Amino acid sequence: MPIKVLKYNVLSNDQIIIENKSFSLNVAEKAKYIVHRAVKTAAKNRSQFTSSTKTKSEVRGGGRKPWKQKGTGNARAGSKRSPIWRGGGVTFGPKPKSIYRKINKKEKQLALQTLIYNKQSQLLVFEKLEMELPKTKSFIKDFKISDLEKTTLLISSKPNKNIKLAIQNLKSFEYTLACHLNIQQLAKANQIILDEESFQIIKETYCERI
Repeated sequence: MPIKVLKYNVLSNDQIIIENKSFSLNVAEKAKYIVHRAVKTAAKNRSQFTSSTKTKSEVRGGGRKPWKQKGTGNARAGSKRSPIWRGGGVTFGPKPKSIYRKINKKEKQLALQTLIYNKQSQLLVFEKLEMELPKTKSFIKDFKISDLEKTTLLISSKPNKNIKLAIQNLKSFEYTLACHLNIQQLAKANQIILDEESFQIIKETYCERI
């Protein structure tokens, strides 16, 4: 399906459209679940699962029997590290683990293509993404940002320290490189700002025939 985007001149005071760009890409019309599956898989693979509890053998102390086996009237006990004791080990508690869910390369690429197609109206392609100073006010003024609450993804072709510093105080803004684009960032973005070179990288990397 054809996708059309507009290229703007960032140096202009009124974001004049200087060129229309279009190209074709594959879209999962009959398999819309593919995007949901790709997003859920990426989220699962980013989970860290670092929670950890100590078992009976890992708890400190408890080397000697708390009291003799018979004659005290208490229930028999062999160690204060027992899970039924306060401060003892934990039965079947969480341990650090790693989980990796696989998604086929073609499925992942088709999901990303479908997302790009669905978000074509939210793409703002600028001739360049450049700033002389890392100032948030300058960034808002230069790129005519009207809604700071809107989730916005900035994509550049090369590392841009000034832009990265300019948006670090804006909670709804995220910065990434075109070669590091992932499906989660794309899915949650309500507005996508990128330069022309990034547009070409995305087109060649993710949207060519597979």
